[in-house]
Amino acid sequence: MFRAHLAYLKEQGYSTISFYDLDAALLTGSLLPSRPVILTFDDGYIDHYLNVLPALRDYSFTGTFFIITALADANRADYVNWAQIREMADAGMSMESHTKNHVDLRGRDYDFLVYELLGSLESLAAYTGQTSHILSYPVGHYDAMTLQVVGQLPIWRAVTTQRGALHTTDNRLEMPRIRVHGGTGPGGLASLLNAN
Repeated sequence: MFRAHLAYLKEQGYSTISFYDLDAALLTGSLLPSRPVILTFDDGYIDHYLNVLPALRDYSFTGTFFIITALADANRADYVNWAQIREMADAGMSMESHTKNHVDLRGRDYDFLVYELLGSLESLAAYTGQTSHILSYPVGHYDAMTLQVVGQLPIWRAVTTQRGALHTTDNRLEMPRIRVHGGTGPGGLASLLNAN
């Protein structure tokens, strides 16, 4: 099904971009392709390495993968490890933060948030050799304190689980996304894309 989605995107003239491309376009007016799309994958499951990465390569697409860094530290078989994360980064994929432990960020104090957020960014930089500036809030949960701390860290954009495709300079830390479920066929994908 995922390959069918990629085939549809390719046939319809979509080009994958990164959040860095989007950020530059919004802040400086740099040009984007006519039908840009950012493909995101949360949690760092092993199938992202085994199935998603090869499919993206076959279609000359890139993706943004939000990694739970403590799971990579633990070398769990059901999640990508640091060697795989480095290989994906070297292949042109964006390896970004999904915090250290994928915990609810609401109601947390400053030190806890810095540990979860900055700690994840530092781990990604150490293992990939690339600086990460993008965040996906675990389960889309965050509050005013989270936004305050995120705004103090070198995080340029943060995505939520809110539905939508409007990205502006004003919502850089609360960006919506379009969720595509496993049972969504190419026709359903077309409907989702055309509705936004």
